[in-house]
Amino acid sequence: MQRASDPLDSRQAETAEADASAKARREFNKLQKRLRRQVGNAIIDYGMIHEGDKVMVCLSGGKDSYTMLEILLNLQRNAPVAFELVAVNLDQKQPGFPEHVLPEYLATKDVAYHILERDTYSVVKEKTPEGKTTCALCSRLRRGSLYGFAEEIGATKIALGHHREDILETLFLNMFYGGTLKSMPPKLLSDDGKNIVIRPLAYCREADIAEYARLMDFPIIPCNLCGSQPNLQRQVVKEMLAEWEAKHPGRLETMFKAVTNVAPSQLADRELFDFAGLEERQRQRQETRIDALDLLSREA
Repeated sequence: MQRASDPLDSRQAETAEADASAKARREFNKLQKRLRRQVGNAIIDYGMIHEGDKVMVCLSGGKDSYTMLEILLNLQRNAPVAFELVAVNLDQKQPGFPEHVLPEYLATKDVAYHILERDTYSVVKEKTPEGKTTCALCSRLRRGSLYGFAEEIGATKIALGHHREDILETLFLNMFYGGTLKSMPPKLLSDDGKNIVIRPLAYCREADIAEYARLMDFPIIPCNLCGSQPNLQRQVVKEMLAEWEAKHPGRLETMFKAVTNVAPSQLADRELFDFAGLEERQRQRQETRIDALDLLSREA
């Protein structure tokens, strides 16, 4: 004989479900506010966006660029300065690339957009030797295409979706494999002086971005050209940093602060700091130095 459902049990279940839903909404709001605050702070700290700017938001179909576009759209509505956003996706003609996904998504957003078609995939596959990674050449071709298109549409800024971990990974990649102490700056003037690149997600944690993308249910498009390659140097560094953070929570935050707090005199770059002139600086300081003992002896 089946037991009749207890109205009290049903009400308790409904209450528990409502509580869980309310908690989820609160957590989402906290996450979104944190991302907005961090993006807003980065924009202010580095002067990324000014009155009248036309910002070209590069949208790849990954979690980072979706999040960047969404947060910038949110900030645009309440920003103290008026600026324009235009989303641009570079269709590199990778086999199997779902060309319909981004146009369908962007059609639901209040933003102008362009799909830029360039067959860089064929060039990369042709020029890259068997067994070598494609990232470097792919990145150069993609960057060149986007920079050129930014000029065509009159964009004053190019926004890329690199986050805090991207910046730290690049720092270690350059140290380990390039012999240079450099990374991805939050704001950059291109080598030819024609474009200014900004990275609004510079202060944002990758884990927060991934969770936000999951909750927003963005239609993620995986990169099948380079993302699936084994033994990528960046992946090795990513795993190293993740292990450090797991063993020592907060280490990545401290490391990022170090990137923003450089002491040139404590490094060894002769172009960045005048080590050869230290003796002259010492002489000048000695000439202006007030000797406390001499002062006391004269007063006596």
